[in-house]
Amino acid sequence: MPIGAVTAFVAPGLMRRMACWLYEGMLLFGVVFIAGYLFGTLSQTKNAMDNRHALQAFLFVVFGIYFVWLWSKGQTLAMKTWHILVLDLNGQPLTQTRALVRYFCSWLWFLPPLMVSWLTELKGGEAIVIFIGWVAVWAVLSRFHPRQQFWHDALAGTQLINVKPKAS
Repeated sequence: MPIGAVTAFVAPGLMRRMACWLYEGMLLFGVVFIAGYLFGTLSQTKNAMDNRHALQAFLFVVFGIYFVWLWSKGQTLAMKTWHILVLDLNGQPLTQTRALVRYFCSWLWFLPPLMVSWLTELKGGEAIVIFIGWVAVWAVLSRFHPRQQFWHDALAGTQLINVKPKAS
C-alpha cells in the first residue's frame, strides 16, 4: 500500500479525527475560494447576494467531487497529514458509489443545526452555538459505536482506520 501500512482496522482516536476534521475545514477554504471565483466569473455575478442559492448548489457539487474523488483514493490531504485512511467494511478502498454515499451521510454533521437555525430563524452567535453544540454531540456519539466509528461512517458502510506513515 503506497500510503503506508495499515496497522490494524482500529479507529483513530476521537481527538485525532476531530483535528483532521478541523484541518480539512481549513483546506476547504482554498477550494471554496477557487470555486467561488470560478462561479462568479462564469456567471458574471456582481453582487455576492445575487445567485446565492446557485452558488451554494455549485459548492455542494464541488465539495462532492473533491471528497468522492479523494476518498475513493483512500485519503484527503488532511487525512494523509493525520495518518487516517477510509476503507469499506471489508478493508477495501471505497468505490466512487460508496464514497458518494459517505459524502451524503457526512452532511449529518451540518444539516441538523442548519435546519434548527433555519426553522427557528436563529442568526449569528445563536446559530454558531447550535452548530458547535451539534458537532460536539455528533463527535461524542462515536463513543457509542462498537468500533468507535462516526455514525455517518456506519450508515455509509465505511470506516476510518490508522495507517502507519511511510518510513523516510
